[in-house]
Amino acid sequence: MNADEDAAFEKNGPRLREIAHHLLGTRAEADEAVAAAERTWRGRRRDTERGASGGPDAGPAGPSSPSDPTAAVARACLTELRSREKHRTHPWDPWDPRDPGDPEERTLLTALNRLTPTERVAYVLHDLFSVPYEEVAPVLERPPAVARRLASRARYRVREAEEMPQRDLPRQRKIVEAFLAAARDGDTAALRALLAPEVVLRTDAADGGITATGAHGPAPVAEAVAAPASTARPALVDGAAGLLADPGLVLGFTVLEGRITAIDLLSDEEHLSHLDVRLTPPEGARRER
Repeated sequence: MNADEDAAFEKNGPRLREIAHHLLGTRAEADEAVAAAERTWRGRRRDTERGASGGPDAGPAGPSSPSDPTAAVARACLTELRSREKHRTHPWDPWDPRDPGDPEERTLLTALNRLTPTERVAYVLHDLFSVPYEEVAPVLERPPAVARRLASRARYRVREAEEMPQRDLPRQRKIVEAFLAAARDGDTAALRALLAPEVVLRTDAADGGITATGAHGPAPVAEAVAAPASTARPALVDGAAGLLADPGLVLGFTVLEGRITAIDLLSDEEHLSHLDVRLTPPEGARRER
């Protein structure tokens, strides 16, 4: 390992910590991730050098080993993000985002917290830190084309969170009630037609018992929500059009430009206690009054 390679983490320390902060959400976690990545990276570099010299303890780093400090830090953060999802002890909590002091930073990190681990890594590396897709791909262990799609999908989510337009409640109710009608009729094609191409499904069920967390695209999302939506009733959820299903399941909808871009399935009792949920008559019944 030459002197420049040995000093790579020190030279790039501030940038590496910023990358880790955007990936993990807190400065403390970022510092830990950078330190752990540096230890791992140095060890693998030494193994590679021993392998090249044919030493008795030679052990090549392998094709998936990060080749530079940025990749090493991103890989460490991706491992941590995946561990959070796998070993989550509390449900996903839309009312408890990590809360940095700066309002703009808080908005961005709240949006990033809604992404899947691979989406977040692809978006942060490429869009925020200008890492080419060809270098993002090995971190994700996916082809560059997949890294590009993940970043594009994440970009859509972040823009949706940051540029949410004023709520059009009548239009929103119409879309949600059409979704309910399609679910009750078992009309899969109609369900899919109401969903945006980049629609995402989120759930706060810690055990994943209601539906799969992180479903993306009209077909998977329609399949996951068809059953609970078919027994639901129209409701206002914190003033927005939604559905209330039995037992104790609330469906929240994000509607943009006439399409559903996100559905939140909330069933945790503590989360539901934060919500103002009011049953509403369907559109036809409102007109008949």
